[in-house]
Amino acid sequence: MPAVTVVVITRDRCAELVRALGHLIELPEQPPLIVVDNGSTDATVRTVRSRFPSVDVVALGTNLAAAGRTIGVRRATTPYVAFADDDSWWAPGALPTAERLLDAHPRLAVIAARTLVGLDERPDAVGADMAVSPLGFEPGLPGPSILGFIACGAVVRRDAYLAVGGFSARFGVGGEETMLAWDLARAGWSLVYVDSVVAHHHPSPVRDVAARRRREVRNALWAAWLRRPLPVVARQTAAVARRALTDDVARGGLLDAVKGLLPVLADRRMLPPAVERRARLVERGSA
Repeated sequence: MPAVTVVVITRDRCAELVRALGHLIELPEQPPLIVVDNGSTDATVRTVRSRFPSVDVVALGTNLAAAGRTIGVRRATTPYVAFADDDSWWAPGALPTAERLLDAHPRLAVIAARTLVGLDERPDAVGADMAVSPLGFEPGLPGPSILGFIACGAVVRRDAYLAVGGFSARFGVGGEETMLAWDLARAGWSLVYVDSVVAHHHPSPVRDVAARRRREVRNALWAAWLRRPLPVVARQTAAVARRALTDDVARGGLLDAVKGLLPVLADRRMLPPAVERRARLVERGSA
């Protein structure tokens, strides 16, 4: 029996979801598939149930965004879960490879895949950075250590994911992975990039790019405010404030972050020194 379930989140992108599920259904390893629908207003739920009867569809009736993945993870019965979006899928052989590596490394919580983007299958820039992570290789692990990942190209250990709470419902979609990666690291879990585990991502044209960038600005600030020391918080906030003088997206993200400040700060827990040092290494490596 497969040990990896694929959890897909979607909202109002029925045609693209059908294409992605077509690829996932054809995988030779035949993983269990769970689609979590974030309150679609189109025919998504009805179409998937009709065309893919083996797929477990969870119709939420509301938009939980990235936190919808947690609903799928709770529903899964396998020890590992691979995430996909409605515009992404996994390559044949990727999930069994991830399964073997997770079996062999009991403290490994996340495997970040090599993600190939678009029809020309160009390597995703974030994955290229992870391949040369400044954190280097921890002894015995199957790839370079990382402190972040792309959700639609990640396989997670179910118990570890649920133990730290999964994706925050506050963050939506756009840079939501950072907080989860930090919280897994603070709990003692390892995260690695593995080049031989491959995902495909054909970014949907049905998206509000400016709104997503605005959320990414907000989420980066919230992550810093929630987990980083005050000097780092001050430095990163000042950097966004300077950008906001001439950049509408940065200005909107800063305003959104400030508006949601009080409920967010209730969850402030600084990273332990060892994880904070690693976070600074990653920042210097991407500067």
